[in-house]
Amino acid sequence: MVTFLMKGYVLLLSYDPCDIFRYYNVESMHGLSIVECQKHVNNTEQSYIAGWSNFVPQADGVYENGDPTYVFINLSRCGTDIETFGLIMHELMHQSFNMHTDEEEIITWAEEESYKVYELVKPLLDKSQRK
Repeated sequence: MVTFLMKGYVLLLSYDPCDIFRYYNVESMHGLSIVECQKHVNNTEQSYIAGWSNFVPQADGVYENGDPTYVFINLSRCGTDIETFGLIMHELMHQSFNMHTDEEEIITWAEEESYKVYELVKPLLDKSQRK
């Protein structure tokens, strides 16, 4: 798992979607579980988690705006450049809804942040699996 502390969230990058459960040392969170993740086929075409934006898990399971958040990108699902950028933008739109209320601000932040994240993701991609 490669991690980056971004402004307002933690960016988590891995080829194994189950790593997010290991990273936070939990069996389940937000309705998903490591057991189901381990059972699921993970490759360039399918996975239990392609990307995920949510609150950092807390023992009490109670969350409110302002609590720490993460964005996870499953690098095995990063096919072409456009697919990769689309996955990043999708997850950052979820993150932006948690951070902003104005429509233009939501979209603009997600777009601008996607460019930054894409530049962090691109050097980590396995060129042999890319389309």
